[in-house]
Amino acid sequence: MSKSRPITSDPSPESAPANAVPAGALGSPAGPAKVLQQQPAYSEPSRTSSIKPADASARSLPKGRGFWTEVWRRYRKGPLGIVALVYVVLLTIIAILSPAIAGTKPVICKYKGGYSMPCLGYFYEPWEDKLEVAQAFRKRYTPKKFEQESGSWAIWPLVFQDPFRRVRANEWPDQPGNPSGIEGKPSQYNLLGTNQVGIDVLAVLVHGTRVALLVGFISTGIAAAIGMTLGALAGYFGGWVDILISRLIEVMMCIPTLVLILALLAIVDRATIWHTMVVLGVTGWTSIARLMRAEFLKLRTTEYVTAARAIGASQARVMFRHILPNALAPVLVPITFGIASAILVENALSFLGFGSPPPSASWGTLLSAGQRNLEMWWLVVFPGLAIFLTVMAYNLIGEGLQEATDPRLREGTK
Repeated sequence: MSKSRPITSDPSPESAPANAVPAGALGSPAGPAKVLQQQPAYSEPSRTSSIKPADASARSLPKGRGFWTEVWRRYRKGPLGIVALVYVVLLTIIAILSPAIAGTKPVICKYKGGYSMPCLGYFYEPWEDKLEVAQAFRKRYTPKKFEQESGSWAIWPLVFQDPFRRVRANEWPDQPGNPSGIEGKPSQYNLLGTNQVGIDVLAVLVHGTRVALLVGFISTGIAAAIGMTLGALAGYFGGWVDILISRLIEVMMCIPTLVLILALLAIVDRATIWHTMVVLGVTGWTSIARLMRAEFLKLRTTEYVTAARAIGASQARVMFRHILPNALAPVLVPITFGIASAILVENALSFLGFGSPPPSASWGTLLSAGQRNLEMWWLVVFPGLAIFLTVMAYNLIGEGLQEATDPRLREGTK
């Protein structure tokens, strides 16, 4: 009986796989060689079982909030801050739409086939002077004049009252002329009364909103530009630059602000509201400069500033690209308080008679007229309430920003 030979693919050891188990290695006696199935040294991880779940978990992680997103989230927790912000937004809308709310100039009109907006004269008078309809009507617009021209029409403001002059009888159909003096109490045609010469108080308050916001934003913007620049230079360079700027700040703080403003306005031949804005901005930058200097002194030694210098960034780039954005948050608080202070100072100047000359709608001018005649209580109550609410709103916004940006106050409110 013949024995069968085992079938092997290649008896040479060179051709044997590295992980093949030789005959007899499993403890069995030497016998016919068995071909063992090759086992892989490791199993390759499945892409569907390991990689995709990792990607899915990475996608499910919440994204980190940015700094300003976190500030807004914390600011919203204060109800007074939200109410103040809504009030300021409402004032801004009133200031922009003031010619369409109260006035005697058409918002838009058609005259002799051409369209125009005479109400823009409330923003800048030369814009109105060039209009054909203004030259034809001599800037005194009435519905009757438009009815006499065929094909002409006009869209009028909500309240037919002018902030700079008295409205006469029948300028608007069936509307009497504005009373003056003590007779100008709040009535159906003058909701908040009139001043001593018959000018409607509501119209002055509406257009005075534009003046108040302009003074606040522009003067504080000038102060912020000066203060941030000088503070950044003092804090970044240090040395003699810091000494000179610090001494200048101290000198400016030693001079009473109101006295300095009056002295500067006395130099101008005929002061306007723009001169008032510039003077308020030039004299109100010291607190912003001191705070910006302190922030630059703190941030100029941080790691990212050192890294920016190491890669060859210029000093201007390091200051305004790397340090300034991280130093802005604390400076926003005095800027907000500065807007409130500028509005208060402008109205104080108008109250004292040093404000912009007429024609100019100012809340302080109404207060001054009411102070001379206390029987006209509406000249004190309504302008005073407008000044009080506006200044308080900006102060509440400043306090809300301070709580939202200051880490110490944030920890205390958790």
